[in-house]
Amino acid sequence: MAPHPYEEFNTSTFRLAVAQFEAAADLLGLDPLLRERLKLPQRALIVSVPIRMDDGTVKVFSGYRVQHDMALGPCKGGVRYHPEVSLGEVAALAMWMTWKCALVGLPYGGAKGGVRVAPEKLSRGELERLTRRYTAEIAPLIGPEEDIPAPDVGTNAQVMAWMMDTYSQQVGYAVPGVVTGKPLAIGGSLGREDATGRGVVDVIQEAMRSLNLKMAESSAVVQGFGNVGMHTARILHEAGAKVIAVSDAKGGVYNPQGLDIPTLISRYHSKTRALLECQVGEAITNEELLQLPCTVLVPAALSEQITLRNAGTLRCQILAEGANGPTTLEADRVLEDHGIFIIPDILANSGGVIVSYFEWVQDVQKYFWSEQDIRDRLHDIMISAFKRTMEFANTRKVSMRMAALMSGIDKTAQAHLARGLYP
Repeated sequence: MAPHPYEEFNTSTFRLAVAQFEAAADLLGLDPLLRERLKLPQRALIVSVPIRMDDGTVKVFSGYRVQHDMALGPCKGGVRYHPEVSLGEVAALAMWMTWKCALVGLPYGGAKGGVRVAPEKLSRGELERLTRRYTAEIAPLIGPEEDIPAPDVGTNAQVMAWMMDTYSQQVGYAVPGVVTGKPLAIGGSLGREDATGRGVVDVIQEAMRSLNLKMAESSAVVQGFGNVGMHTARILHEAGAKVIAVSDAKGGVYNPQGLDIPTLISRYHSKTRALLECQVGEAITNEELLQLPCTVLVPAALSEQITLRNAGTLRCQILAEGANGPTTLEADRVLEDHGIFIIPDILANSGGVIVSYFEWVQDVQKYFWSEQDIRDRLHDIMISAFKRTMEFANTRKVSMRMAALMSGIDKTAQAHLARGLYP
């Protein structure tokens, strides 16, 4: 008997993405044929990535690129380097990217990629060789009009530069639009580095206005101190919020009077890359951090951090999901029962893909914008998407998560219905 088509994607993250899709599709009354089409990715590529290590040995890593849907345009999605990357995780993230792009009005479908590797254990030379070989392996699927990768967990602007150069070498001329999140010197965009964090803060501020809360009187907790978490904490601090706790994978730091975020960032980058060694605030575990009383909690680490086991212990008023899929469906129901206002991931963290879109447009047009233009346009799109989602939730009497998912899924479904089935 042939295996069920979902078996190769069978991870908890993919099951969460499909369960969310099913719940939203039920509320939409989505056509059964479209349901089956949108559950599975349009394309999924698994590649071997052999590289020569500095000691002369050869190691083979597993790489993935998944394109979930192309009904609205070329695919868009990050590339992550992490030891737990899997086909199922990448497929789930690609699905969420489809709904995210549709929700905020970008002419993209969702994609995602990754390599199962611990990048911090590689030398710079090994990391470059890994990136270039991975890019060569997925090159048949990517391109400025086909699929545009970007940074994600474990990758950065330098990795994107190597990807852009490798692709350009293969076609024989420079193609800056093949990736986004690049250095400014080769077609990157101003405002890209902190775009996701800035978008998270934009929707937090709008949520506060709707709940009659004031930023200057608020406290914030941020789980995760990578690109998203660090910039979210910094921008919240600059906006007047008291950031009382932040964490990374090894643990966090806490000060009920508010952390000195600029000093923390400076020490984190210049000395240790571990928050517990920065000598700012008291040590706190990631589990304890999630339970702190605060106005805003921002999970900006990995997926499935808030589950049925710990959802009842959260004491925030607003949960703004900087990470993808940080909350399980079972936890959602608990949070709703506790009256916590949720800004779902596909809305809250969409700032990164929005400014990636701006970068792609600038590369294609060969015309670049000022940083203030980018911030203003990002703000307008984030606030417009928040208001549309809030209105949808109120009109349909559904949660903010279901409103966001239903909006993104419906727009994608309408594109499929308009285009028809070929042949």
